[in-house]
Amino acid sequence: MSRGFVLLVDDEENVRESAREWLVLSGFDVVTALNAEAALAGFNARGCDALITDVRMPGMGGLALLAEARRRDPALPVILLTGHGDVPLAVEAMRGGAHDFLEKPYDADHLVAVLDRAVSQRRLNSEVERLRDAVGASASIETRFIGDSGPARALRAQVAQLASLDVDVLIHGETGTGKEVVARALHDFGKRSGSPFVALNCAAIPESVFESEVFGHDRGAFTGAAQKRVGRIEHANGGTVFLDEIESMPLGLQAKLLRVIQEREVEPLGSNRRVPVDVRFVAATKADLRTESDAGRFRADLYFRLATVVVTIPPLRQRRQDVALLFRHFCIEAANRHGVDPREPDAGLLAALEDADWPGNVRELRAAAERFALGLPLDRGSAVAGQANQPSLAERVATYEARLIAQMLAETGGNTQEASRLLGVPLRTLNEKIQRHGLRPSRS
Repeated sequence: MSRGFVLLVDDEENVRESAREWLVLSGFDVVTALNAEAALAGFNARGCDALITDVRMPGMGGLALLAEARRRDPALPVILLTGHGDVPLAVEAMRGGAHDFLEKPYDADHLVAVLDRAVSQRRLNSEVERLRDAVGASASIETRFIGDSGPARALRAQVAQLASLDVDVLIHGETGTGKEVVARALHDFGKRSGSPFVALNCAAIPESVFESEVFGHDRGAFTGAAQKRVGRIEHANGGTVFLDEIESMPLGLQAKLLRVIQEREVEPLGSNRRVPVDVRFVAATKADLRTESDAGRFRADLYFRLATVVVTIPPLRQRRQDVALLFRHFCIEAANRHGVDPREPDAGLLAALEDADWPGNVRELRAAAERFALGLPLDRGSAVAGQANQPSLAERVATYEARLIAQMLAETGGNTQEASRLLGVPLRTLNEKIQRHGLRPSRS
């Protein structure tokens, strides 16, 4: 993948070509122009990641080009190349929107580093805008389930189909896979979206108050029941009841829930009246309810009643190609939430993320992305923690390049002309690299 598409403008041919050659070798796609007028004639802001321009050129100068380029595309990073006397002018230009400036003669590696930051900012800004457009557009299932993998697409299609059908659903998935996200999507994209969505965590409600909380009670039903209470199921009338971790529900209460699901009526505690309810039940579990029912830990009749339609959410390790996309998305979310500049993960970190097992699935990945966005180290126990501090690809390439040049200089007895011929690079470029890597003083 290209490190970025760069438009380079400089009226000095040797400077222009030297910079172009180095940037191409560094992995950028580069188009050059000898003046501002030529650059604007073929300017395509949509396909350009960064613009590099000299400040002083015949005709239209670099500052005028900066103003026009940013008029056409306000988010385009523009890097100015300045002579020593132009530095105050360049600083003023940065206040007007320039991304950075380099004083001639500049270090080629520093130019690459500046470009990497500019391209990362450009791409992250584009991603932020894309996500904002997605959120601001009409509701779409794609905004709930991000991913291009086959399992992600299949899940979106199944949820879209079931949302329009008024049937009860059982959602099965490991911890952190997004079971409540699926439940909310079934509600939000169905005909019940205008009515309440009531979520109940069956593991979090104490058994002593579960019946009163879920089914309601009349005044005087038990000590302390000073007034009538409408239960959570009745409160959801017309909408959806989400029963999370249903495998944790006590067996005695499972029988009462089964009757409510079958009859669509609730009987408040301490009352002889039955209250009709029009609700859709969506249950979620991380356990195998068939195994639990066979072992006597879950009522078989309730299992069969819930399992008419089952949605299985794939774990993150079965959709590894979505990891990088999700991580970037969560990074941008976290950066916006905390008011910090978005950070772009490098290729090494993304590869490590994709290789990790993620037992906590999307929830664990989101937490890792938030730590990364805040500049914090990843958890020590994380499979990718060690990778975050590994040398970047550019650093590894530079190390290899220095070692190769040093070896060639040793073989040629320090003859840079012969070394440049054997390495297949211009003598001037080789001398710049020798100086940059500190191998020995450059000899032009």
